[in-house]
Amino acid sequence: MAGPERAVAGPPTPAVTRQVGRARSCGQRTEVGELREAARCLVVDADGRSVPFQDLYRERKAIVLFVRNFLCYTCKEYVEDLAKVPKAFLQEANVRLIVIGQSSYHHIKPFCSLTGYTHEMYVDPQREIYKTLGMKRGESSNVSVRSPHVKSNTLLGSIRSMWRAMTGPAFDFQGDPAQQGGALILGPGNEVHFLHLDKNRLDHVPINTVLQLAGVKTVNFTNKPQIIDI
Repeated sequence: MAGPERAVAGPPTPAVTRQVGRARSCGQRTEVGELREAARCLVVDADGRSVPFQDLYRERKAIVLFVRNFLCYTCKEYVEDLAKVPKAFLQEANVRLIVIGQSSYHHIKPFCSLTGYTHEMYVDPQREIYKTLGMKRGESSNVSVRSPHVKSNTLLGSIRSMWRAMTGPAFDFQGDPAQQGGALILGPGNEVHFLHLDKNRLDHVPINTVLQLAGVKTVNFTNKPQIIDI
């Protein structure tokens, strides 16, 4: 097996024009009341321990990424790239990186092992936070988007997802197959810096966009060597 990839800081990304601190992305907005309602919901960690959602961002800023389900090939490939974000970058910026799914907590450790993800991960099994924050079910087929983190085409990716489903426990889809995800930057406290609700499975916010908005160094995901002028 090849050794682990070494993540390096990526090239400077274009200036982000979204207004940080106003909870805006593509015209979407979440009200403080909705966040306060979601804050009381419980998420579950890999060992089955429940914690209030608000504990994830109460003390410091957090990038919180909600994924569709753990069998989804687009989610798998997105989280594989999240795994390349060095812990040192997050520690330097004092920011948490958190993925939340909507399956049983028993699937967290296998999914982390599959993707190489070593940052924080929780689940919202009843999708209470998804619902409260307005994350949609179903896909908008008329929206043309392409995640820079998804490498598989739809056919190949779907076949891989089906194979994982067939080789796992019967009828366990590891979450609602119709649920879409989203991305938020929250905290400390009830501060909402950024919100994006996915319109379909490919409508991921580029990872470097949320890193930059949160004040974290960006990452080179191209696996191409960087040319440094001296």
